[in-house]
Amino acid sequence: MGQLEGKTAVVTGGGTGIGLAAAVRLAAEGAHVFITGRREAELDAAVAAIGPARATAVPGDIANPADLDRLYDAVRARGRGLDVVFANAATASLAALGQITEEDYDLVFGVNVRGTLFTVQKALPLLNRGASVILNASTAADKGTEAFSLYAASKAAVRSFARTWANTLKDRDIRVNAISPGPIDTPGITALFGEENATDVKAHLATTATIGRMGRPEEVAAAVAFLASADSSFVLGANLYVDGGENQI
Repeated sequence: MGQLEGKTAVVTGGGTGIGLAAAVRLAAEGAHVFITGRREAELDAAVAAIGPARATAVPGDIANPADLDRLYDAVRARGRGLDVVFANAATASLAALGQITEEDYDLVFGVNVRGTLFTVQKALPLLNRGASVILNASTAADKGTEAFSLYAASKAAVRSFARTWANTLKDRDIRVNAISPGPIDTPGITALFGEENATDVKAHLATTATIGRMGRPEEVAAAVAFLASADSSFVLGANLYVDGGENQI
């Protein structure tokens, strides 16, 4: 039996990258995982890979409250409450100060901050006592990368959410923590920088981690599984860096 046998989990942005790896790992630990994201074909492929007995896809955009309502209606219909929320879905926009548009701001903060907020808030009535909420922050929140000011600020907000929500929900024995991935090799890099630049960008990112390489989504998923399980029962309001030493050494 896995550490999450009989548990119910939600993973946002669960069709690719870190979200997909986390959904696979949580299911392997015994949880039934509800995955959501904007790309239905990727969600269907994820369910096929995990197995329909262990995963349910609910397509949607976390920036749309109605889509979140549909997600949690599906969880509610299963009748077992909710034990794990991995608020993973996020987006990024490359724009330095002086070039940021209102559309850039609305996109990044609409998904990363507003979407994360309502992903968790709308889950509250379903969360079982002792549940674990995990927020996906980023090492970018600690750095001053020129074109990433919106993304970095949004992830700093996510880190702050973990602290305040941990304090808010502690009386229900609900633990809230954050993870901060560093340079992880995901399809999002190609989507952000373009196919023609992805190889060079990944080569550069590999040099930023002290360990000397990019991380794998499965390595982040292992940290998510730890925070989701009873093994992290005394971890509250923390920010677990999964960054190959990037921001540590």
